[in-house]
Amino acid sequence: MAEAPTIPDEAETRARWGSFAWNAESELKARDIMARFPAGREQSGSLPLLDLAQRQVGAETGTQGWLPVPVIEFVARQIGVPYMRVYEVATFYTMYNLAPVGRYHVQVCGTTPCMLRGSDEVIAACKNKGLNKGKTTPDGLFTLTEVECLGACANAPMVQINDDNFEDLDYDRTTAVLEALARGETPAAGSQIGRRDSCPEGGPTSLREMVDANHDYRGEWA
Repeated sequence: MAEAPTIPDEAETRARWGSFAWNAESELKARDIMARFPAGREQSGSLPLLDLAQRQVGAETGTQGWLPVPVIEFVARQIGVPYMRVYEVATFYTMYNLAPVGRYHVQVCGTTPCMLRGSDEVIAACKNKGLNKGKTTPDGLFTLTEVECLGACANAPMVQINDDNFEDLDYDRTTAVLEALARGETPAAGSQIGRRDSCPEGGPTSLREMVDANHDYRGEWA
């Protein structure tokens, strides 16, 4: 698995993020989020507020975003709970980054289905482009993390890059995705062999009429 990420010195972190507050856009989104929860249940907003805060940090740093301790403290104050109640959420879910990451956070699934289908080739392609597990490339573009199952086993091997999944990868397809991102392009997410969703390779073999529209089979099955 990945090496432990390097968390900046606390004094440096507090100097940069100690005065963190919602920007105008995030403030509106935060109000909408908290309106979903009744009085006394504000802690339920910790997950979406942490995500919102991480995205704001990402927008301000030109990266995928992370959660400095002062930012987590800010979220705790927003929902009126002790810092530890929010910190334990941030440390449980891998969707939250506790250390700075690059513009593209490349999360490679190394669990059994992906491993059997060639995740080692995906890791090798990343390494050949200068990505090392637990590290950010010197240009700040990529951070590489090996993670547990990301839920796309039928299209293994796969990676999640920021909010998108890239599936049915091999060495060359992984290299092509990374090179496109490095050029500032937006490669098509999903299957890299043209598979639709999790259909069999070559297309669906059953319920074909359901591919493009809802189809009522009841008359045919009577």
